[in-house]
Amino acid sequence: MINKQINSTQIALIKQIVLLKEKSRERKKSRLFLVEGIREIELALKGDYTLKSILFYAELFSAEDLKTLSINNTEIIEVSKDVYQKIAYRETTEGIIAIAENKQNNIDSLVFKNANPLILVAEAPEKPGNIGAILRTADAANIDAVIIANPKTDLYNPNIIRSSVGCLFTNQIATGTTEAIIEFLKSKQINIYAAILQESLEYHKQDYTKATAIVVGTEASGLSETWRQAALQNINIPMQGAIDSMNVSVAAGILIFEAKRQRDFK
Repeated sequence: MINKQINSTQIALIKQIVLLKEKSRERKKSRLFLVEGIREIELALKGDYTLKSILFYAELFSAEDLKTLSINNTEIIEVSKDVYQKIAYRETTEGIIAIAENKQNNIDSLVFKNANPLILVAEAPEKPGNIGAILRTADAANIDAVIIANPKTDLYNPNIIRSSVGCLFTNQIATGTTEAIIEFLKSKQINIYAAILQESLEYHKQDYTKATAIVVGTEASGLSETWRQAALQNINIPMQGAIDSMNVSVAAGILIFEAKRQRDFK
């Protein structure tokens, strides 16, 4: 089952993996990215991602363990301890890393199985941890899609995969400009509800049982004026403390689960 062994960090493949780990430019150019950890790899396979290669360190992950994975036409490489330490990016690692092919994540590729889809749109999120948390919330709520408007980091950043606990692969995800996303949502007759303080309604007073896109922005700058103008209704989460905003992933969770609550009890 093992195709080859690598014991040197100077091999071209290992140098490329380091670049994939560290450089967004390399991930975009090659359309490849890294997946570390058995659960994340299993979710990537479940999400129909193609794995080009799997590299493992036998003292942490045995060749026998590989038999649990449903992999075909995937190169299997055993690496030494030095090599694995060079390519691993998690502090606590399981001894297995895959090189996977990314997806285009175009808006037009989104397919909604529900007549009244529930979508979360996040405009210009920058921190991988926040994006990962948003994806975990989306998975937990089993919503129809997550759309990232004007992304500030590429979806296949290792820190997004890590912080999402593999939920990057369990959600239907697309990226695009704010303008293109608004045009797409309106073409599908999906109502837009923007989380903006101005001219807004308290979030729990709004009906989300029809086709819905809930749109959130960053804590620093909020949503752009374009969303306020495009929204059917602006919504807010009443703040009862000293500050006037909360973490975007927390806000997204509150809004999404209110929409789910309404739909469950409709």
